[in-house]
Amino acid sequence: MFERFSSSYYVGKLYVEPHDGDRAVIQQADHELVNEQLYASGDGVERLDAPLVMKLDEGHLPVAGDEDVPTGTLAVPRDVADDRLPTARSVLLADADRARELLRYEGWQPTVNA
Repeated sequence: MFERFSSSYYVGKLYVEPHDGDRAVIQQADHELVNEQLYASGDGVERLDAPLVMKLDEGHLPVAGDEDVPTGTLAVPRDVADDRLPTARSVLLADADRARELLRYEGWQPTVNA
């Protein structure tokens, strides 16, 4: 789904569409797979529900999983969507270190003992 783009990002093509939710989401199984492949260190039990961080145009979005989203689709809140949606787009996915940094800026903290 994603391939290395730079030292901090992967790139992939997703169908991007607006939705009525308050956060960006991808299919739950895709979210867990990407979390496991790109964000997990392989040491012990790790959470697979941490937000992914994707860059769409000039903005970064924390992305959660949702069972109702079709695979290969990034659904973004309508206030983030532009007139070009829905369409297939290249999307950047921050690697684990960059994602942690960006999420910290947003105030996201992992749940203890989750």
